Amino acid sequence: MKIAMMTNNYKPFIGGVPISVERLAAGLREMGHQAVVFAPYYEEQEAEEDVVRFGVLFRRKSDGFSVPNSLDPEIERRFKEEDFDLIHVHQPMMIGDTARYLSWKYHVPLVFTYHTRYEQYLHYVGLSAFKGAMPFYLRRCMKSCDMVFAPTPLMKNYLEEVGIKSRVRVLPTGLLKGSYLPDEEKAKLLRRELAGEKKYLFCVVARLAKEKNLEFLLRSMKILKERRGGDFRLALIGEGPEERELKKLVKKLGLGDEILFAGKAPNQEIKNYCRASDAFLFTSLSETQGIVLLESMAAGTPVIAVKATGVRDVVVNGKNGYMTEVSETEFAEKIMDVLEKKELEILSRGARKTAEEYRGSEIAKRALAAYAEAILVRRMKEGQKRGRRNRDVVYL
Repeated sequence: MKIAMMTNNYKPFIGGVPISVERLAAGLREMGHQAVVFAPYYEEQEAEEDVVRFGVLFRRKSDGFSVPNSLDPEIERRFKEEDFDLIHVHQPMMIGDTARYLSWKYHVPLVFTYHTRYEQYLHYVGLSAFKGAMPFYLRRCMKSCDMVFAPTPLMKNYLEEVGIKSRVRVLPTGLLKGSYLPDEEKAKLLRRELAGEKKYLFCVVARLAKEKNLEFLLRSMKILKERRGGDFRLALIGEGPEERELKKLVKKLGLGDEILFAGKAPNQEIKNYCRASDAFLFTSLSETQGIVLLESMAAGTPVIAVKATGVRDVVVNGKNGYMTEVSETEFAEKIMDVLEKKELEILSRGARKTAEEYRGSEIAKRALAAYAEAILVRRMKEGQKRGRRNRDVVYL
């Protein structure tokens, strides 16, 4: 099968969607299928086989956020050169519009993955006032899709609740083979470097932005310090627009010796940061699927997280971590509870077991089965249209 994977952002930009696209494409290729990724151009990119790059209209230097030129004629030119069996698009807007056009013009089945709660990101493009209109917009976009993928069962329920009529199937982001094999020596070095003389090391991997709820996390760490002293360090791994404000808050809370801004890390190194840590802390309320939670679990690191969409489908209390309500005190107390009961080893084993269910090869198999179903759906639709046209001709 030949699949056109279309996205508004891709590596070297670091984010959940690029990671998901890359892993699914890799899994499909390992099974002998061709996955061609259509993605924006980046100056620092390296040439890569089966990746078609197109132009951008705007790129923000501070964090790499870009607005792609989804009307770049290079997209259709390259699309026409190939005989694609299916288009898999990963955003509803911009490249989503292009994908729907190409699907209509060339009669190619179209599937879409709902990766992101878009209403929680509209402030980045100055469109916060349109938050309430997002369900209507999604229904319009997905109406022309032969199938829609949701990364978790809870997100599938959400899409059905807002009136999506297309078939919805659950397809999470898979984990690469290497995710299960952290480098033990690197992890030990990282622990010494990050934790110093502290007894416990926690980490979080996140873009330093409002929607990641990191102020909540820092205030929780203040409570933790007050309750049991400063025998821990939290490494914030990532960069983003809120870094300066978060550093100010750290200073205000008196957490200068407990909080470490570790900067951005290559995706292939995240497993080693997780392995170096006693627990992965997660307070985001905006995830559709917590990819980093699974990466942490694959490295054997349990998760303590705020109960939210994207978390509830992965974290099981007492098995691979714990969830709390959105309460800074409860979050801090749960960390203390886990440490005092010495549950880390038990939770670590459970975390690895959970991660086994998300191997990339298995996710690719599920994707192929869904693709075959979507192709059949398109054929049925077109057959029904031809039937209606034929009846109209007879009637006239």
